Amino acid sequence: MTSPKSPIGGHVPVAGGLATGGLKYAAEIGAEAVQVFVSNPRGWALPEGKPAEDALMREQEIPVYVHTSYLVNVGSPTSGTLTKSIASIRHSLQRGHAIGAKGVVVHTGSSVTQTYEAALDQVREHVLPLLDEIPEDGPDLLLEPMAGQNNMLCAKVQELGPFFERLENHPKLGVCFDTCHAFAAGHDLSTPGGVTETIDALVETVGEGRLRLIHANDSKDPCGSGRDRHENIGTGHIGEKPFAELFHHPAAVGVPFIIETPGRNPTPHGHDIETLKRLRD
Repeated sequence: MTSPKSPIGGHVPVAGGLATGGLKYAAEIGAEAVQVFVSNPRGWALPEGKPAEDALMREQEIPVYVHTSYLVNVGSPTSGTLTKSIASIRHSLQRGHAIGAKGVVVHTGSSVTQTYEAALDQVREHVLPLLDEIPEDGPDLLLEPMAGQNNMLCAKVQELGPFFERLENHPKLGVCFDTCHAFAAGHDLSTPGGVTETIDALVETVGEGRLRLIHANDSKDPCGSGRDRHENIGTGHIGEKPFAELFHHPAAVGVPFIIETPGRNPTPHGHDIETLKRLRD
């Protein structure tokens, strides 16, 4: 029996509409999956969708994912930030359901000035009810570990464990693994076997079937830098070979790969997708 291929796609701009703009760009870069913002990634406004655009997104066949605002931080000790973060995640989940998205990606966040335990208690109190709200045919909530800056709640894949424990291993909870973040956090994916070791640790920590999306990004900075600066595939410190290793890990087979690499036009993104397809095939 042939194993399913991982769809390869990218985060697409949605100027002109989720479908009208986003799917047009996806076609230009050869995407087999897409990720979109459903609100301003650097703001708190929660816009309503356009029914016609939503319907077009639901009707197309490639997997769709939503990324929450960069401002979201459920570990924040500031009540205003916490309230807005929960509202933003809920909005992304509802909009994701409306467009037929398979998952909503959320950064695991920072404790800022409070203790790690207090921040995780806060995650449980506020995120567990959100998970219970998701309908059976709604998107999964995908936790994305960070690059390892100060007071981050989760950077190494092993640090996903306390999140899953606090959130009772909810069936709608999954993981979005970002290669640049993991590399910046200290997982040396560039060494032979480094990818396998890291994904093995992820599976051991959260269980099989929880890896549901991969952000495929090379890194401008060395391993352990703590700096989240993406580079085009094969031109950074990770290199090409680790992505081939990742495609062939049993936990990643069939899991969509989404690029978030530099470039403001289809050419570099199309090249990155071509490179990943070559490494996959």
